[in-house]
Amino acid sequence: MSERAMQSKGGCVLVFDSGLGGLSVLGALQKACARARFVYAADNQGFPYGGSSEARLKSRLVDLFARLIDYAAPDLVVIACNTASTLALGRLRDRFDVPFVGTVPAIKVAARLSRSRVIGVLATPGTARREYTQDLIADFAGDCRVVLAASPGLAGMAERKLLGSAPEPSEIEREIKPAFVTNDGKRTDVVVLACTHYPFLLDELVRAAPWPVRYVDPADAIARQAAVVLAGLPARVATGKSQGHQAVFTADYPDRPALVSLLEGYGLKNIATL
Repeated sequence: MSERAMQSKGGCVLVFDSGLGGLSVLGALQKACARARFVYAADNQGFPYGGSSEARLKSRLVDLFARLIDYAAPDLVVIACNTASTLALGRLRDRFDVPFVGTVPAIKVAARLSRSRVIGVLATPGTARREYTQDLIADFAGDCRVVLAASPGLAGMAERKLLGSAPEPSEIEREIKPAFVTNDGKRTDVVVLACTHYPFLLDELVRAAPWPVRYVDPADAIARQAAVVLAGLPARVATGKSQGHQAVFTADYPDRPALVSLLEGYGLKNIATL
């Protein structure tokens, strides 16, 4: 199917993340699915997900998606969150009669790009410890040394930057240092951004890196896959309660004016709390 045909398909796309990081995916989706109506949902009440137990978080996600899908009646759901995808994507697909596109660490792409065969993966603690992530490494990067760098702070730094508060360079350096290693004289040459918040810190990551690397952001690949899925769906009349592009949160943001300004840049002029 041609790119023009994929872009011409309308419908409602629900884009989900724990916070504001999924906006990096939303931007790519808006280009790939230009006629779609977007509902951006952020579980900011539960942010960050890294400290939650797997059982508790999985239950939370199932309950939350029941409400979101009832609210938006989407044609397609894009989970723009590595932690939620690696933990609960299968269960959500089994539970709800709507197609899902997930976000998982781009280890396969990194292995294809790496020349040194030393790859760093910047991830939240939850994604770093997930069995799903280990399976990706075994399946696609078995001949590489893959270093999982669990960052407890980068996602929060990205959230604060998006709302106008730049992180300290020393904070960035501390968070990314474990991803940069030397193995038998070969250094990390590719770093996977395994959290959708991290692309918003790309300038800071480049400056803080001890040597140049290639950063892998999966947003465009996710958007292309979503466009293919959306284009293949039958047309139907939307029955959701939302109209136009909208942002939905599970709790109020304290810095409301900064949030409104940020969301307007993505065409999200209607904001609701679910």
